[in-house]
Amino acid sequence: MRRLATHFPAVAVTGARQTGKTTLLTKLFPDHHYVSLDLPAEAQLAEEDPQTFLDRHPPPLLVDEVQYAPKLFRSLKVEIDRDRNANGRFILTGSQKLSLMREVSDSLAGRCGVVELEGLTIRELGPVFIAQEAAGGAAEALVRGFMPQLWKDLALRPVDYFRSYQATYLERDVRQLLNVTSLRDFDRFMRAMAVRSGQLLNKTELGKEVGVSAKTITAWLSVLEATNQITLLEPYFVNVSKRIAKTPKLYFNDVGLLCFLLGLSSEAVLESYLIGAIWETFVFGELRKQLRVDAPEATVWFYRDQSRDVDFVIDRDGQLTLAESKWKELPTRRDFRQAMAVRGLLPRARGPVMVLCRTRQSHPVAENAWAVEGYRLWDHI
Repeated sequence: MRRLATHFPAVAVTGARQTGKTTLLTKLFPDHHYVSLDLPAEAQLAEEDPQTFLDRHPPPLLVDEVQYAPKLFRSLKVEIDRDRNANGRFILTGSQKLSLMREVSDSLAGRCGVVELEGLTIRELGPVFIAQEAAGGAAEALVRGFMPQLWKDLALRPVDYFRSYQATYLERDVRQLLNVTSLRDFDRFMRAMAVRSGQLLNKTELGKEVGVSAKTITAWLSVLEATNQITLLEPYFVNVSKRIAKTPKLYFNDVGLLCFLLGLSSEAVLESYLIGAIWETFVFGELRKQLRVDAPEATVWFYRDQSRDVDFVIDRDGQLTLAESKWKELPTRRDFRQAMAVRGLLPRARGPVMVLCRTRQSHPVAENAWAVEGYRLWDHI
């Protein structure tokens, strides 16, 4: 954030609600005047009379939930162009990624750096995570997820937090982005999606289960993506153009929200038939967040052909790393079999194959095959 603020007149931070955008930015930029467009009066002024809004709130300025005033962006462009060499004057946040990025692309192209903030990582939590996982086990960590408030207040029950979170999300974001005639249908849609986290996305099947058309499912999926609730992972093909044409896999961004939508407590999650998919969702979240910080140029895919599949294909610095997710502590050679076969098919797959699991210490299982502790991915990626 600080680096981008030294190179761009504006910086935009997107991310799901309650991932800590406002807390982060007010601490990083304490000298910026802060205004939130969550306040209807401020949002109305910014949208209907943006110049007066900027006169009332001169830079350096931090504008929270800026997506509520799309017309503000053109006035920001004019203000920025008055002095293109004055960087870091405007810090913007938004919890609706697509609408924010559209306005940035239309009005602030070349003038605005962009960052996406997700929930906490295990590396950020450090000893707090270690103590909580030791006390409650892996199940407690999965059900709690990685929203900052749940780690700030360890006495707060995840079910209470996510019940409130979902109600706020449905009312504020879904109603604004979609003309949903029944929020109950959308709630049922989210729960149907939760059962499919870590699986190939089938819109027709989803539509039949929820009772809406495939077109409606597509629109609702776009809202979940726009509000940073899910990620669609594309398949890997040697021919780059084919990656867009095939079916993606669906993942919820926060494993705690996933467990809530599945109706699973920490006692029930270990007995669930979906525990493998829940662990895979957690692993992909850690993988995605760590690469975003440590190697933003890297890309993650999955591999699937008629007889084999690999959970994750990591493309970094021209080299492919294959990784499988397994809910077990001691993987065997058999757990590496499919990924090792795929490794032989891909010329750029030169690194060892990894099984991301619950082992307490990463260790080799065979030549070019490593069992890797899922809680310490950053040591191996």
